Amino acid sequence: MIYFLLVIFFALFLFGDTIPFENMFSIPPSLLDLNTMFISIVLEAIPFVLLGVFISAVIQTFLKEETLKKYIPANPYLALFPAVAIGAVFPVCECAIVPIVRRLIQKGMPLHVGIVILVSAPVLNPIVFLSTFYAFQTDLSIAWARMGLAFIVSLLVGAVIYQFFGNRWQLNKKTTEAAKHQHTHDNDNDRSGKIAETFQHASDEFFDMGKFLIIGALFAGIVQTYVARETLMDIGNGALAGPAVMMGLAYILSLCSEADAFVASSFKGLFSSTSILAFLVYGPMTDLKNTILMLAYFKKRFVLAFLVIVTVVVYAVSLWYDAFFI
Repeated sequence: MIYFLLVIFFALFLFGDTIPFENMFSIPPSLLDLNTMFISIVLEAIPFVLLGVFISAVIQTFLKEETLKKYIPANPYLALFPAVAIGAVFPVCECAIVPIVRRLIQKGMPLHVGIVILVSAPVLNPIVFLSTFYAFQTDLSIAWARMGLAFIVSLLVGAVIYQFFGNRWQLNKKTTEAAKHQHTHDNDNDRSGKIAETFQHASDEFFDMGKFLIIGALFAGIVQTYVARETLMDIGNGALAGPAVMMGLAYILSLCSEADAFVASSFKGLFSSTSILAFLVYGPMTDLKNTILMLAYFKKRFVLAFLVIVTVVVYAVSLWYDAFFI
């Protein structure tokens, strides 16, 4: 059966252009658009997911719990600042950061510190700043404001998460059991090759996470295909409605944080600077694809609470910025 499928694959690869599929099947244009959206999201995300699971595997193999705890301040609020600093130097997007943070929490990092890294890394890293700087060359204040608002939002989200959840364990049962298995496995293989162990962890995590990436990309593609952007723009002209609509659009589109600034720049003139900033800050912190990826590792109630907290904080900070700086 496998050989038969391989033969079909290579035959289509070599001769697919000569087969008149368009005359054999009538495919609705909306399904073709959905297919394009789905494939583009998956192909855009996979390199960053691979990067994320590889870094996660390196953390699992080489980082000891004692080393991690030594560099985290005992005061839960002071710990927020080094967490933002760590996020600022991680050149990863929202897809890659989820397995990394999961692994750090398994290693003993406090929940709220890990969440600060999760929301700050995809937006505060240097690559995102440069892409935003380039996309908004006619208004460079957008790039600086994006970094400043993301910094404030990250600290506030971490503080609120600590207030509501403290250091209670929020990883789901499956992830907890996997952590126990891996811990035992590590103790039994101290003399085994670390490189082979790293690739083993990365491979297991990629295939475990891959199905959630595909599901998230499919949902994001469906929404992008069948939800009219004109409808969102019609209701997003007000000072209060604009940021909310752009945040909703950011959640739906599920763009990679390294590229979302170029999409946001296309809305300049249609939405206010505050609304565009809400789009640029909110999207990298949480989106449809990211939410489904988080459900793979965290408890459902925590993911829902995280989504609500990030949404409220970003919206409130956006209105504060509009009131005092615009």
